[in-house]
Amino acid sequence: MRRYGKHTDEDDIRSRPNRKGNRPRTNIRPKHEDAAEGMVLTVDRGRLTCLVDDRPVLAMKARELGRKAAVVGDRVALVGDLSGKKDTLARIVRIEERSSVLRRTADDDDPYERVVVANADQLAIVTALADPEPRPRLVDRCLVAAYDGGLEPLLVLTKSDLAPPDKLLELYGDLDIPYVVTSREELENGDAADRVRTHLNGKITAFVGHSGVGKTTLVNALVPEERRRTTGLVNAVTGRGRHTTTSALALPLAGADGWVIDTPGVRSFGLAHIDPSRVIHAFPDLESGTAGCPRACSHDEPDCALDAWVADGHADPARLYSLRRLLATRERREGD
Repeated sequence: MRRYGKHTDEDDIRSRPNRKGNRPRTNIRPKHEDAAEGMVLTVDRGRLTCLVDDRPVLAMKARELGRKAAVVGDRVALVGDLSGKKDTLARIVRIEERSSVLRRTADDDDPYERVVVANADQLAIVTALADPEPRPRLVDRCLVAAYDGGLEPLLVLTKSDLAPPDKLLELYGDLDIPYVVTSREELENGDAADRVRTHLNGKITAFVGHSGVGKTTLVNALVPEERRRTTGLVNAVTGRGRHTTTSALALPLAGADGWVIDTPGVRSFGLAHIDPSRVIHAFPDLESGTAGCPRACSHDEPDCALDAWVADGHADPARLYSLRRLLATRERREGD
């Protein structure tokens, strides 16, 4: 039934008011050209602490970013209240392109990858020589993730007063990875921190390792003004120790120019997301030999051209063995 006649004017038309009182949506988004630059220091339940002009600013992610998440180390653009005062909140409107990413999956069957740290230059893999026993498979997996993500690896071996490092160092000798060996006494008197610090100057370094290896103790020694809890609690139900560090945190390196990113202790390091063709980039002496490999070569199959490349004297056979051992970690569990 027609409500109005042929000749209606504006006064005859009813307009429903916008109950929410907001403006209609548009696909046009502001460019935020005047946004301030910042670095994400830590993430806690949807709130991100960012460093803006040498002051911490609490922020949240803008809705327009969708499901794209910012992680520790990300360089971001912020608008809103950037004073850093209590009860103020800025807004992250842009996440800049990343120079490197450290990623992992919960296990090798999990297709969902998690970005742990962004824009780090180096990955310090901390492992104890005893108490707990070293887990070479976990170290291998961390190395693969570092090579895949564009980070330079650094081995930090702790508790040398309990066991010698020779056997573990021999396992990684052909990879030419820089390393530092420390003892509990050296951690206490500061000598270990001084030697590790020489490898960190001018770099953003992410520290990774499983619980109990002394990772957070070392971070405390490198950043003494930011003391972290070093004694984990025991779960009354499972009897297992809880991780000392519960979220990644970026800290300015004391006595040098650089950043230390402390990450939670890991029990597993899944590599479901790793592409073998990217890991080979960390082996320049072998990479040229892959030109004759079949398509999607795993570099550990009968038709792989690397065997002939090494047989012709272009690279050390030990280097090919190391590459294949690292790539094989995708097929093995850390404890195997």
